[in-house]
Amino acid sequence: MIRPVALTCGDPGGVGIEIALKAADALKGRVPFFMIADVGHVDAMSSTLAFPFHEIETPKNLTGGKGLPVLHHEFPREAGTGGPVPENASATIAVIERAVHMVKDGVASALCTNPINKKVLQDGAKFAFPGHTEFLAHLGGVERSVMMLFAPELRVVPVTIHIALEQVKAALTAELLTKTIRIAHDALIRDFGITSPRIAVAGLNPHAGEGGAMGTEEQTLINPVLRTLRDQGIDIGNARSADTMFHEAARAGYDLAICMYHDQALIPIKTLNFSGGVNATLGLPFIRTSPDHGTAYDIAGSGVADPESLIAALSAAHDMVKQRERHDVDRG
Repeated sequence: MIRPVALTCGDPGGVGIEIALKAADALKGRVPFFMIADVGHVDAMSSTLAFPFHEIETPKNLTGGKGLPVLHHEFPREAGTGGPVPENASATIAVIERAVHMVKDGVASALCTNPINKKVLQDGAKFAFPGHTEFLAHLGGVERSVMMLFAPELRVVPVTIHIALEQVKAALTAELLTKTIRIAHDALIRDFGITSPRIAVAGLNPHAGEGGAMGTEEQTLINPVLRTLRDQGIDIGNARSADTMFHEAARAGYDLAICMYHDQALIPIKTLNFSGGVNATLGLPFIRTSPDHGTAYDIAGSGVADPESLIAALSAAHDMVKQRERHDVDRG
C-alpha cells in the first residue's frame, strides 16, 4: 500500500488551505496526500471557492469522498483569512508536530508543509525557532539540517539562512560549510538519484574576492574547505563569482549551487521559476518539502492563489520517497 504524504495547513489565515483544495483537484489522486487542518476552516474555504473536500478518520484510507482529504485538528479561532490570528499559533505549531509524528511512525510517507508566519507564531506561542527548517531539525532530532530550493532549472542551498546579512560573516565557519555540503551531496545521491553530484560554490564576496582585493574569505575559509572535500572525492571546484553562476550555460555544468547566504540563493531560483519552486529540508530522518512562497495574506481567500508550487512540492515529496526507497534497497 502506498502511504500518503502528510500536508500541514500552515497559517490558516494564509493561502495554504486554498492551494491545498486546488492541488487536490489538479492532482486527482496521482499523488496520495491528506491535509491536517480544522475542518471548519476548510469548509469555509471550500464553500467560497467551490472546491470539494471530505473529512477522514485515518490516512490509511483516503477513498470514499471527493476532493481534498482532511484530518481534523481543532483550532481555537476562525481562520481570519487575510491577516494573522495569533490565537491560532499554538494549533499551527501542533499540526506540524502531529504531521512529523505521523511520518516518523510510518503512517505517512513524507511531510509537506504549507507556509507559516514566524512572527505570528512568536507573538502567539513564543515560537523559539527562526523558521520551519530549524524547527523540523529539532523535531527530527538532528543537529543540522539544510534548506534546498529547487525547480527544473536550478537547485540551490544557502549555507546561512534566516539571519541578518551583517551576521553572515561571523556565522560562516569551516565546520558549517563542510556539514552543509556533505548533507546536500548525500541527499542528491539518496533522494534525487544523482550518482555523482557536481557541486558549484558561490563566493561570499564580489568576484569571489578577486584574489583578496575584495575580501579574503574565499582564500582563508571557503577554498580550503572545498579543497579538502575535493580530496575526499566530491566533485567540487573552488569558489566562483556569484554573478556568473546562474546563466543557462553555467547551470549546465553543475547539479547544485551552494550559496553563502539566503538571498544569494533565493534570488536566482525565484527569478528563473517564481511559481514552481520547491523548498526541501535535507538531513532529516524523513522527507520534507514545502511550496516556495509565504502566507500571502494579501490574496488569501480571493481565489487567485496559484497552487503550482504546492503541486510541485507534493509531487517532489512523493518522488523523493520512491527514490530513497530504491536507493536503500540497492544499498541492502
